[in-house]
Amino acid sequence: MTSENNESKLSLEREIVVGVIVSLSGSRATCKMNSAVMARLQENGEEALRMTGAIGSQLKARVNGVWLIADIREVKRYFDEKGEWVIAEIEFLGEGDISPDGGLRNFRRGISYYPRPGTNVCAVTSSDLVQAFDPADRAHIEIGTIYPTLNASASILIDALLGKHFSILGSTGTGKSTLLALMLHKLIEIAPQGHVVVIDPHGEYAAPFADKGVVFNIDTLRLPFWILNFEEHCEVLINTEGAERELDKDVLRNCLLIARGRNKLAATIRNLNVDTPVPYAINDLLNIMNDQMGKLENRAEASRYIRLRSKLEELTDDPRFAFMFDRGLYFDKFADVIANLLRMPANNRPVSILDLSRIPSDLINVVVAVLARVILDYAIWSRGEETRPVLLICEEAQRYLPSERLNVSSASRRILERIAKEGRKYGISLGLVSQRPSDVSEAALSQCGTMLSMRLNNERDQAVLRSTMPEVGRAYVSSIQALRNRECIICGEGVPIPMRVRIMDLPDSLKPASENPVFSELWRRSGGESETIDRTINRWINQEL
Repeated sequence: MTSENNESKLSLEREIVVGVIVSLSGSRATCKMNSAVMARLQENGEEALRMTGAIGSQLKARVNGVWLIADIREVKRYFDEKGEWVIAEIEFLGEGDISPDGGLRNFRRGISYYPRPGTNVCAVTSSDLVQAFDPADRAHIEIGTIYPTLNASASILIDALLGKHFSILGSTGTGKSTLLALMLHKLIEIAPQGHVVVIDPHGEYAAPFADKGVVFNIDTLRLPFWILNFEEHCEVLINTEGAERELDKDVLRNCLLIARGRNKLAATIRNLNVDTPVPYAINDLLNIMNDQMGKLENRAEASRYIRLRSKLEELTDDPRFAFMFDRGLYFDKFADVIANLLRMPANNRPVSILDLSRIPSDLINVVVAVLARVILDYAIWSRGEETRPVLLICEEAQRYLPSERLNVSSASRRILERIAKEGRKYGISLGLVSQRPSDVSEAALSQCGTMLSMRLNNERDQAVLRSTMPEVGRAYVSSIQALRNRECIICGEGVPIPMRVRIMDLPDSLKPASENPVFSELWRRSGGESETIDRTINRWINQEL
């Protein structure tokens, strides 16, 4: 057989006609497909061909020297006098050049030409999918295989993923934490001098990143009180509402500015204000409150000073708040705080894990707000220096970034929404992880350029996903409920076209500590309960794990 005949035979194998386009509307089309041809393909040894005609699989159409690739959104059976057909609604995703052997190459998102009614649609092969999803020479991480193939690697483009934020969404137990851990392991393997900060509310990530990160918990975290800006001071120290709150804020603003001004460093600062991160001593602030209170002619106003002073003394005397309100933190250097939290230099341990599991609930949102704001402020004021991008991961994002409909105002929500809108300009990437996207700020979620969605069972969550997901990926929302554990839909900037992915497995040692207990096994065991209770109560009383 000649080379020309070989190429002709390959081309025919690559062009298996399964139907025809009967109508078009924008980027969508309706196809009439031959049931008999698809039935024969179901016997094929190649999985991509076997899945031809199923929701979520792909078709291709030859137009003006390129292959158009489309996703199947919806299918239904149809009968006429000529037999049985399948009517499929498809959505065009992109196009690629036709290679000499009839295959696909140089795939790109979007299409240059629309087909006409009557254009044949063909089955997509595994090699076509490999080409369509090939990251080529762009920096990427591999996280699994593309459905329905067994060998086409699912890759995410690193710069597109991090450059425009991302979200990982899914119901409890679907594998969100494992997917995030996998992505972080892959990222730091490529970039061991990176800067990653993980807000970890349940203490899940310490073990899998023991060799690649530093854990900051209630025992090791040092977040000096004087780093807080005025808004964060108010959230911690003021409990009043309405007009009374505004008056309390005026008192605090005046006392705080005087306290910062007593530092020798203040004399060298041209525009000292209440937000300037100049250290002040807690004793100074308490004395200033006493002095100001003594100058009052109307003694009724003294209650504002008494409330503030009492709250500040309560915080400094409680050992649970020592990581932020210990008087000795006055001597900490701002540069050391930044260097430790942001891993600069990384020293091959680029991950900072902020373990919030034992931090008092009163302060959790403030801690998150301070950390996020410090990252943003540092990025803003370091412009002109060599950019050192930071990835900030928010696990359980609904806790710190609540939806607008919940009518909850907090410092953490305001700063994280600002990072979502402006962070990429300053080299900050935001990763949001949540089991309830309907409870997450839609303003922030809509800024995520790449969405990785695992199974979502709740109708409201699916509706939010549909509204925030890029148009080209919405065809997949209907299949979200059918995903298995360790499967996800990925769409947006980080992938060439939307794809369904089987997530690769991780060794147990690299997985977060988020596995569900095996009740059927654990409830058969007995013995040692008294000793367990004694040890637990001892740790509980001493606040030591």
